Amino acid sequence: MAGKPRAADRDWTIFRVGLTGGIASGKTTVADMFAALGVPVIDADQLARDVVAPGTPGLEAVLREFGPEFRRPDGTLDRLGLRALVFADPERRRRLEAMLHPSISRALEAASRQAGGPYQLLVVPLLFESGLDRRVDRVLVVDCPEELQRSRLLQRDGETPAGVERLLAAQLDRASRLDRADDMVRNTGTPEDTRRQVVGLHQRYLELAGGPGSEMKQGGLKGAG
Repeated sequence: MAGKPRAADRDWTIFRVGLTGGIASGKTTVADMFAALGVPVIDADQLARDVVAPGTPGLEAVLREFGPEFRRPDGTLDRLGLRALVFADPERRRRLEAMLHPSISRALEAASRQAGGPYQLLVVPLLFESGLDRRVDRVLVVDCPEELQRSRLLQRDGETPAGVERLLAAQLDRASRLDRADDMVRNTGTPEDTRRQVVGLHQRYLELAGGPGSEMKQGGLKGAG
């Protein structure tokens, strides 16, 4: 794992952990466990929904670019339909990301300023791909084998096998994620197995964020494997 400092020009005051992982790896499960321990959790996927909510400029911009057929009868964005379109066409995906990522990043920063806490968990599925790993103090990857991801996608989202492969191919590969991580939760066992890992990391992050022996107290953050 990386275990190295990042964000040399750090301009935030609360210790931030960026949580990421492949699609259907269990990021929400792990984030909910941290939330149960009292950690403020900022979910970039929820912010992404907010910036394209009915009546927002973001939604209207997406519909102008990709077509009014992606407006559902209730006025919300057909996210699954749009996902199928853009993940099949890298150029369209880049256009969508260029439209939405700046707004999502601004919303994330605003939420972080308001959230407080001894440290914060920023859940960002495309943490490395978006460059937001430079905006956190430490990266936590939720990991599971790709075969388990495939199985979950087929069951959870009703994806076709071809659609699953497109989704996996569009993300940073598993080995690269793990190589760039500081910490990992292996989400392959029982919920209790996962929870034990979360509790251990929670204690570590409390120390790094300002507890006894914190490495931030002298004005610098040192990676710890």
